[in-house]
Amino acid sequence: MLLVYKTAVSYQIWHALGLGFIAILRQQNPDARIIIYAGWLMFAGIILFSGSLYLLSLTGVKWLGMITPIGGVCFLTAWLLLIIFSWKALRALYSLN
Repeated sequence: MLLVYKTAVSYQIWHALGLGFIAILRQQNPDARIIIYAGWLMFAGIILFSGSLYLLSLTGVKWLGMITPIGGVCFLTAWLLLIIFSWKALRALYSLN
């Protein structure tokens, strides 16, 4: 169960950094709804993915592991939205030149 706990900590740390990056993007682009969605999905991913792994490692209740993939999908969707936003921003930047 220690390995499960370490996995939860690792994913929480990396995605907390992702949330910090999203916060910076949000300040620079206050009207970009895609960033807002990415932030909420990243937050939900931390709660569902890492939270379910924390509970699994502390309680040993196995059905909590079924929640973990939902958090993983939230993480993947958030990163995908950030990639889409970056791609659109770069396209707009280079079309101005």
